Amino acid sequence: MHVVVVGCGRVGSGLARTLEESGHTVAVVDRRSKAFERLPEGFSGKTILGVGFDRDRLKAAGIEEASALAAVTNGDNSNILVARVARETYGIERVVARIYDPGRAAIYQRLGIATVATAPWATDQAMRRLVPHQTKAEWLDATGSVAILERQLPVAWVGQPLSDLDQSGRWRIALLNRAGAASVPESGFLGQEGDIVTFAVQRDAIEDLDARLAETNGKGH
Repeated sequence: MHVVVVGCGRVGSGLARTLEESGHTVAVVDRRSKAFERLPEGFSGKTILGVGFDRDRLKAAGIEEASALAAVTNGDNSNILVARVARETYGIERVVARIYDPGRAAIYQRLGIATVATAPWATDQAMRRLVPHQTKAEWLDATGSVAILERQLPVAWVGQPLSDLDQSGRWRIALLNRAGAASVPESGFLGQEGDIVTFAVQRDAIEDLDARLAETNGKGH
């Protein structure tokens, strides 16, 4: 898929490298030409000079063909503006914004925009939101047969009972993160935009779980 990365600092350049190594096409937008020096030698993606919320710059980066966008500049306001343009103007479902202020992060989670912090694992957390099916398990048991996986709830599952996602003997929801607060979901909980769901899943059922999440009507009918 094609991914637009806005911001070419440590996180943005690392994310661009990881995405390209994973087989995706990438375009990186930054207002400073010197920032592109952070990209690895041989980087084959596009580099677009300009501010990330400029729609002409976003179009030059291929936003209209993109499946995901990461806004990872060093400014909260810029990142959230870019993220909202991507979601509301171009209809991109997988959008991540890097947010420095934890108080703001909870607000944006309620808007359905995944956020990552400024810690060193920000690149890994962004990858988990942009291409969840390619990320590694959070945890494997000693036999390697059961995994713990984190997935962002797809839009198609918003308003659907989260219990419909469970499949006895194969996977089960272990944890729900909603607007920055974690809980074990009760029976009857409905999915909300921005939910992050953690599953306990048989390792040989991971692909089936991802296929279930990808069902466009949220119920498979």
